[in-house]
Amino acid sequence: MTVPAIIILSGSALSVARTIAAETGGTVHGASARLDAADVSVSFGDVKTHLRALFAAGTPIVAVMAAGAVIRLLAPVLADKQDEPPVIAVSEDGSSVVPLLGGHHGGNDLARVIADALSGHAAITTAGDLRFGIALDAPPPGWRLGNPQDAKAVMAELVAGASARVEGEAPWLLESKLPLSDDGTVALRATLEATPPRNDGSAISLTYHPQHLVLGIGCERGCDPAEAIALAEVTLASAGLAAGAVGLVASLDLKADETAVHAVAKHFGVPARFFDAATLEAETPRLANPSEVVFAEVGCHGV
Repeated sequence: MTVPAIIILSGSALSVARTIAAETGGTVHGASARLDAADVSVSFGDVKTHLRALFAAGTPIVAVMAAGAVIRLLAPVLADKQDEPPVIAVSEDGSSVVPLLGGHHGGNDLARVIADALSGHAAITTAGDLRFGIALDAPPPGWRLGNPQDAKAVMAELVAGASARVEGEAPWLLESKLPLSDDGTVALRATLEATPPRNDGSAISLTYHPQHLVLGIGCERGCDPAEAIALAEVTLASAGLAAGAVGLVASLDLKADETAVHAVAKHFGVPARFFDAATLEAETPRLANPSEVVFAEVGCHGV
């Protein structure tokens, strides 16, 4: 998660803000009309403009101010909950920490960290966290949810009393407080495979992809990034594998400055790593189509 911006409007909130910053690595943003620039990392004039700019940039916001004020300031820019960063309101005395937005995008966890640092109370209100100790639309690191649009309906079913069955290997689901049974009406699937859209209106499920796939890619110098991305997508689709299961893009170290390779990694939201020819050549037995032409050029038969 990006480090949070800690918003304060007066010097009376400075001590709490500094405690939060020390615990989270965040930066203190203070109103220029009431705080000396030397006491904060960032000074701002208009709080409405500043908050909305931070929100639009996806920066987590920890506002040491009234929750109602934060809600009114941000209300006009709220749209898609899947894209919103965490927004947390903290009382000036540090006793209450309330995640207002982005609870399942790190907000609830951040609120707990802040509450511990301030010896306060994290007011978590999301039903899944309270009932089951888990947010189904926010899987742990190394996992991706393939159909986030269905998470709300699935959680509603479980809160209403339905049980779930786990298909595949997902220890974090088994270790939760979810109501699990072998014949659960809600399916929670863990798979590397791409799954087609549901065509049965009575079926309800979530599909999680462990990010176990490494996508090896090579290209000519100056390759069109869009072409490289399209090739990666087609390759995964033809193998029946989910794009969400990609955890890394790998290539030859000679391509470390190749725009197309980095574009592919950015497209899948994963890091790119580069290896020398000897390391890649050791993996040649695993290549479906080793290339003598590539070997002659760079010293390995492929990625």
